[in-house]
Amino acid sequence: MPSSTTERWAKARTFHHSLYPAERIAAARAERELSVSVCLPARECARTVGEIVDALLALRDAGAIDEVVVVDAASADGTAAVAERGGAVVWQQDELMPSYGPVLGKGDAMWRALSVLRGKLLCFMDADTENFSAHFATGLLGPLVCEQGVSFVKAFYRRPFVQGGVSEAEGGGRVNHLTARPALALFYPQLSEVRQPLAGEVAARRELLEGLPFATGYGVEIAMLIDVWRGGGLEGIAQVDLDVHRNRHQPLSALTPMALEVLATIARRLEWEGRLRALDTYDGPVERPPLASLEEAVHAAGPSADYNGAGAAVPRGSA
Repeated sequence: MPSSTTERWAKARTFHHSLYPAERIAAARAERELSVSVCLPARECARTVGEIVDALLALRDAGAIDEVVVVDAASADGTAAVAERGGAVVWQQDELMPSYGPVLGKGDAMWRALSVLRGKLLCFMDADTENFSAHFATGLLGPLVCEQGVSFVKAFYRRPFVQGGVSEAEGGGRVNHLTARPALALFYPQLSEVRQPLAGEVAARRELLEGLPFATGYGVEIAMLIDVWRGGGLEGIAQVDLDVHRNRHQPLSALTPMALEVLATIARRLEWEGRLRALDTYDGPVERPPLASLEEAVHAAGPSADYNGAGAAVPRGSA
């Protein structure tokens, strides 16, 4: 059962996206001189990424954000070309920090993306979201720029489940409901009121993300959540209701390895805390070290980039 502390956090730090229209975000971040980067890690998302980029660039024109970056996983469906035509800055994930070898999954792509994002505030969003609305970005950014003491924001939403032409109002996010939330309730009850620990939509201050290790695979979101809480407690964390989120569903056969990675990521943190003995049967996903700890981090985008002098690399010709 949630503790009174956790319940108080949920009441104080749970917001609705409607509190944060683009005009409010633009005015607040201008007053506080906060630059914003939005990043879309993408794999085979040509069908949806163009609409998302269009909506985000409209926010840029409205002064709510500064840049839109797509990090593509060598998609064969033309994702990169669609995003580039739409006006996003596009990187292939293998171009980023190549000295660390092959990219090992979404979390690894997000970690490497830190080396090319320029903003003081960083917002990661899914590139396969259907019927995308600009409020996904402004809602996430709202607590960072408008509320005192917030440094990390998670999204939550309803995920309709569609199968065989039949749509249910809820039912998506199966690993979230059947694995992540029960595991947090058992091992990290302070986080039991976080509604969507596996949501791909997250916003945070750059210095916070650069100080975190990154799980390279499906465990990245829950790893970030636990590590942020371990480092600073609940007070700096907020969650925002984005209403409805629609994206493609994974087949049931793909959910077992996803759930296993999530559990292994939690287990690794329990090992670090001395609450669980090391697992001999499964190593779990590789974890990248905090970017801030790497001497080469500010030069790490490889031969296709220049260092811009502010902790990020930029594509040649854009500095």
